Amino acid sequence: MRVSKAADTGSERVGTMREGTLDQKHLLFGEDGSPNNYDLNMGLTGSGGWGTPRHRHNFDQIRYVIEGRLPYTETEVLEQGWVGYFPESVHYGPQARAEGLRTMVLQSGGASGAGYLSVAQREATNAELAKSGEFKKGKYHFTDENGVAQEVDGSQAIFEAATGGKLEFATPRYTDVIAMNPDAYDWLPQGEPGVSEKWLGSFTERNLRIGFLRLDAGAVYQAGQHPSIEILFQINGKISANNEKYGPETGYEFLANEGPAPLEAIEPTEFLRTILHTF
Repeated sequence: MRVSKAADTGSERVGTMREGTLDQKHLLFGEDGSPNNYDLNMGLTGSGGWGTPRHRHNFDQIRYVIEGRLPYTETEVLEQGWVGYFPESVHYGPQARAEGLRTMVLQSGGASGAGYLSVAQREATNAELAKSGEFKKGKYHFTDENGVAQEVDGSQAIFEAATGGKLEFATPRYTDVIAMNPDAYDWLPQGEPGVSEKWLGSFTERNLRIGFLRLDAGAVYQAGQHPSIEILFQINGKISANNEKYGPETGYEFLANEGPAPLEAIEPTEFLRTILHTF
């Protein structure tokens, strides 16, 4: 079990590949090079907002809106408390995020097994590319070896420079972002006294799962009993684990079949829960 509290985590500003200001607190990272590599982070949109053109990635993203409204096209938004699944290879945007928007984001390798480029690689490459070109309005502008002006999506430019290969996309499994309203789902008994759950959805042949977990005061959840990595993000309440106490905006990682790892609720507590793809 690994635990990381937002209160103890420093904030980092995302590089210039997009337009505007976005500060992130990276709570947990996966194993670099693994098909299930991931980054669990919290984002805060800064002064002037944050924007991206319409684009796509070769990895999955799960977004939970902590505060505000998250636009993912010109006309569609995730409301506060909603969850969005942004599958690999699926286009979304353009985005124009307002100042003050707070989100939890889990970026991880998708079902294709292409993995996820680490944040350290991304930011180092961003800085290098900025020396020989310019990031503007979400795209990278540069002059090629023939003296011809070129532009490419900022995320694509960074991936290709970091890996030395062309960015390839798996055939999309979905046609759009999947926006989910948790309030429309019922809580169901999980099997352990005082433990309830909502599964919002299971996706792809590798069984990515997204849902919520609720513990009554005094209830114990035995985490880490899934065939793949389990990630919890604590929304509210207080728990005890390994003789330590934890509150809201804490991230937890449990490796495949690592448990049972008991989490005991000191007061009523809720988590966003994700089970990563099974490889």
